[in-house]
Amino acid sequence: VQLVESGGGLVQAGGSLELSCSASTQTFSSYDMGWFRQAPGKEREFVAAINWSGGITLYADSVKGRFTVSRDNRKDTVYLEMSSLKTEDRAVYYCAAGTSISKGPREYDYWGQGTKVNVSA
Repeated sequence: VQLVESGGGLVQAGGSLELSCSASTQTFSSYDMGWFRQAPGKEREFVAAINWSGGITLYADSVKGRFTVSRDNRKDTVYLEMSSLKTEDRAVYYCAAGTSISKGPREYDYWGQGTKVNVSA
């Protein structure tokens, strides 16, 4: 499974951005998907996750109420809509695919290369 993120860029604090992650697999709908991020000098951290059907979502406390994860199984794509962005959201964002929805990165088997999000003050 190959995952390709897109949609990163520069945005002002308080602004919005939507990330996409496209998967190259015909079994996308069988995977649970996660979003993680890694800021410079910090460990990779969980952001959000969505189960195979879209019926279950998980969020990190730091993004709850500001970020929304969704998926379109017809397009083999998962999205992360980010609003009210803060400078502390600045990081490289990665999507990941696995067979168990989880906040832990070890539960995910496939990872994208990441897309950079920069939030200016």
